[in-house]
Amino acid sequence: MRCVIARFPFDLTKAGVLESMKGVKPEPVTGESVIIGRRQYPVKQVGQVITRQDRRDFSAGEVIRAMTRLGFTCRAVPTAAPALTLSPLQRASAMLGTNVA
Repeated sequence: MRCVIARFPFDLTKAGVLESMKGVKPEPVTGESVIIGRRQYPVKQVGQVITRQDRRDFSAGEVIRAMTRLGFTCRAVPTAAPALTLSPLQRASAMLGTNVA
């Protein structure tokens, strides 16, 4: 499949991406990610490996579009759970081990 990443054309195949990512250790995922094989990689890491370009030269969206068209599963940024805010009375109660509603 032909795609353009950072204004450069690339002919990518699913097998070619799998081969390129073989043996590459995934970095910690903090944003968008791509599942390749049984591993979850940050989108920018995948883009850097398959294009051999600096991560600043392309956007995550370009890589996500290409990987989705090749049939890989892409995941959005994980959303953080809203922080549970306790009142001062509830916090003190929790520290003492009693349950005050």
